[in-house]
Amino acid sequence: MPEFHNETYTIDMIIAKILTDDRQYDISKLIAAYEYAAQCHEGQVRSSGEPYIIHPVAVAYILLELGMDTDTLCAALLHDVVEDTAATREDVQKRFGHDVAMLVEGVTKLAKVPTFSKEQQQAENVMKILLAMSQDIRVMIIKLADRLHNMRTLQYRPEHKQHNTAFETMNVYAPIAHRLGITSVQEELEDLSFYYLDPYAYAEIESLLDNKKEEREAFIESIKQRIAERFRSLEFVAPPQIDGRVKSIYGIYKKVYINHKSIDEIYDKYAVRVIVTTVNECYSVLGLIHDMFRPIPNRFKDYIANSKANGYQSLHTSVLGKEGIPFEVQIRTWEMHANAEYGVAAHWKYKERIEGNSVLDTRIAWIRQVLETQQASDDPEELVATIKNDIAPEDVVVMTPKGDSISLPIGSTVIDFAYHIHTQIGHKCVGAKVDGKIVQLSYRLNTGEICEILTSKDPNKGPNRNWLDIVRTNEARAKIRSWFKRERRPENIAAGRAAIEHEFRRMHIQMTPEQLSVIVREDLHQPNCETLDDFYAAVGYGGISMMKAMPRIREYYIKRFAPTEQQNAAQDQLQEMRKPSKSSTGIIVDGLDNIEVKLARCCSPLQGEKIIGFTTMGHGITIHKQQCRKYQEALAKNDPEEMQRWVTATWASNAPAAEMKANIEILCVNSMNLLNDVSQVIGEAHLPVSNFNLHMKKDGNAMIHATVSVSSAEQLDTLLNRLRTVRDVISADRAAY
Repeated sequence: MPEFHNETYTIDMIIAKILTDDRQYDISKLIAAYEYAAQCHEGQVRSSGEPYIIHPVAVAYILLELGMDTDTLCAALLHDVVEDTAATREDVQKRFGHDVAMLVEGVTKLAKVPTFSKEQQQAENVMKILLAMSQDIRVMIIKLADRLHNMRTLQYRPEHKQHNTAFETMNVYAPIAHRLGITSVQEELEDLSFYYLDPYAYAEIESLLDNKKEEREAFIESIKQRIAERFRSLEFVAPPQIDGRVKSIYGIYKKVYINHKSIDEIYDKYAVRVIVTTVNECYSVLGLIHDMFRPIPNRFKDYIANSKANGYQSLHTSVLGKEGIPFEVQIRTWEMHANAEYGVAAHWKYKERIEGNSVLDTRIAWIRQVLETQQASDDPEELVATIKNDIAPEDVVVMTPKGDSISLPIGSTVIDFAYHIHTQIGHKCVGAKVDGKIVQLSYRLNTGEICEILTSKDPNKGPNRNWLDIVRTNEARAKIRSWFKRERRPENIAAGRAAIEHEFRRMHIQMTPEQLSVIVREDLHQPNCETLDDFYAAVGYGGISMMKAMPRIREYYIKRFAPTEQQNAAQDQLQEMRKPSKSSTGIIVDGLDNIEVKLARCCSPLQGEKIIGFTTMGHGITIHKQQCRKYQEALAKNDPEEMQRWVTATWASNAPAAEMKANIEILCVNSMNLLNDVSQVIGEAHLPVSNFNLHMKKDGNAMIHATVSVSSAEQLDTLLNRLRTVRDVISADRAAY
């Protein structure tokens, strides 16, 4: 069970901590904010039964530990008064000034709109916070502290709310904390979320560590002592600080369960951190560590020369001690350490030691990118996907021909790389070279590769619609959509109208444009769709997902416009399709999540891939990949009777993990150790293999065909990315159908 930090903080504890700090605070203003908040929240209690005021005080204390300023602490004490009491923004501004009022308003949640789905409400709330963040980053720091205290006290909430809050925290707030570089908050949010999302796995990891708790502590202490002893004979600008830690529970879980490693294969399970004064001392300590302990090959990372996307800098190396136990050593300066622990908060905590605002500007640059991405989409729910996908901790670092390093999410293609460099380079991209070799536009980049984008000189050159299915980042997807939205409106309207009419024919819907206008206006509530042509255009360039829109259009049509006999038939069909299953499939078909389904063998769709359902008489719904040959052939034939049997389908956000077979093809240069090298990578992934064979091609290369069992498309992508790093492997991809 995690340490819940259930301390009850008081304003006296905040004042006492301030008095031990060398920074300047306006204590009278803080006390006034506390007294006003206590007065506003008088009589309110939390789920634990305690007075509500303990929550804003706890949030303020967390922010004080992060080193935030007086106005931020005041806003923390007042962050719920506008939302949960009779107080107004004007009241707060009159008493505490414009900055505090602005921060409180930024944190205040968007009022719930009954016609919005839960996902839309979440997206709208996050968008409001991001907009406020773009004006003042302190808004999000307050929000993270607010969420952290709510997670620390989540045991008092009902079980279903525990799961929902933990799920949102893991997918939205922890990634944002990572991007802002606030490691301590990120890791605690992840561990607490993990505890509620998978308590059994949490307990198992915890027991693996607790079984060796005394040995672990003794081992870390012995390493620290040996390094300190060696340092005594050397000269430093100031005495180095040596700390030791154990990797977070969730961090270990990701490597044990997601990457299928044993607990003994995790080289950074134990870590020692050395903090020195200068960059030169960092590299000197690195040489000393490699002299004292045996370095593990391919386990050195220089994040000083090539910092992470969130500004993190440090040297990482994994070594073996005399005991044969692997551990990681992190080496950094004090300024790097402040940035690593406090992230953007270090701007306030150590601003006298951080020159200029370049670090702060770099850390929050992604906010503008996220907002620009959202402006190109008419689907507010895509914002959550943007945060989850583009701000994930895992990334690859690719070099430009000039030597600049670009950080992108794992799985990014050369098109993603092109759009990250510049929008126009992405639009005019016609090819790419990776390490000097021509590659396909769908090529997925790996860390350390040098990528050169080839562009067209044609001023009218633009992106291809198929790129929307290739790119990994929402930044690239949004820029592609924006181009089509701006440059091809008549074409988009025609394409969107054709797509809608096709779906209407398939579903036997007879609807006039006037009726569709009513549905768009009264039910869908899509932003930027003031006219029916706006709606058609949004569908045409991909801003509105047909998979999400059609079930709602169909439902509204049946309720309001359909003939009586069609309404009765629709109800009978729904009853027939709602056959209870013994377990949740995790797939939503036509807006329903309890339909009997099976996965098609022809394409073996994986969780996370775009899917489509086919009505099989007497056997429920068969789920195919949207790129499946059978579905593509049906689209080409456009037989109305056959198309009627294809239905919209998506993976549910809480779809249970289940093993599915995937066929992969690995093209290699024939070499002596080829099979051994490839087999070793697949073996290290701990994925069941049901087929593995090799045949020689006419050009002298070798093609390996393998069938592995995976639980998601993400897990398969991880395996393929690792296979692509094997020497002599030319490409590794899922077999096409």
